[in-house]
Amino acid sequence: MAKSFSEIETKHPCFGRGKAASGRIHLPVCPGCNIACRFCERSINTDEDRPGVAGTILQPEETIPLVRKALEISPDIQVAGIAGPGDTLASDNALRTFRLIGQSFPQLIKCMSTNGLLLSERAEEIIAAGVDTLTVTVNAVDPAIEAQLNDYIVWHGKKIVGEEGARILIRNQLEGIRKIAAAGITVKVNTVLVPRINGQHIEAVAQAVAAAGASRYNIIPLIPCAMLKDEAAPTCAEIHAARAAAAKHIDLFLHCNHCRADAVGVPGRTEFSRQLYAQYGIATAAKEHFSHG
Repeated sequence: MAKSFSEIETKHPCFGRGKAASGRIHLPVCPGCNIACRFCERSINTDEDRPGVAGTILQPEETIPLVRKALEISPDIQVAGIAGPGDTLASDNALRTFRLIGQSFPQLIKCMSTNGLLLSERAEEIIAAGVDTLTVTVNAVDPAIEAQLNDYIVWHGKKIVGEEGARILIRNQLEGIRKIAAAGITVKVNTVLVPRINGQHIEAVAQAVAAAGASRYNIIPLIPCAMLKDEAAPTCAEIHAARAAAAKHIDLFLHCNHCRADAVGVPGRTEFSRQLYAQYGIATAAKEHFSHG
């Protein structure tokens, strides 16, 4: 049974409206992705501080001694999260890891992030793995807009481009959110704000995901890179306008730190990832364009 929303608000830094001072460990066990977001640049390195980046890829079984060591270094860790660097549902690694975490560290909140392409069809597996909180990246609920942010999806072995792929992605995201929320799992939605493309569409996204059962909404300003490297990052005024539009329909999360996929510690206060992952060595940069989920 998923942990209660009141416990999650107290212990999870992404759901506590900035009040939670708890730590988290992100476990980078997901190597691949199944959608090609135009703004996403997945990378294996130790230098960048943003989503989609990790210093190494772990096997699920490697995470148990790592979490044990992390709790010794940072006892205030309350959350074990998986946010990439690929998508958590594009392989079985994340769900295998959560099952192991649940057996060894039942006190930890298990938090998953996904792009949502496989969310609807794998919802029962997520519930069975004991996931407590789920974050889904939903950038549009209009296929014509989503197709400008995502080149293609790979769904059941088939590459599907343009609005056809966007329509499948959006349908699966919203259906998946409904199933997960109905099971009592707390859902947060992230939207990457690209003013020229979805800047006037944020209210529609917020309204749709709230109706599906999401309880928190996080607007992430575009970090210009990959195929959208020439897009302008949102101004403060554009971020404020997007938040004001979304807030009509759903509670906002306003303290996002653009965490790496291997972050460890209390967001904005402590960071122990290099110390914890030192045994795996320093990975060389190897950038590819994928969604971080």
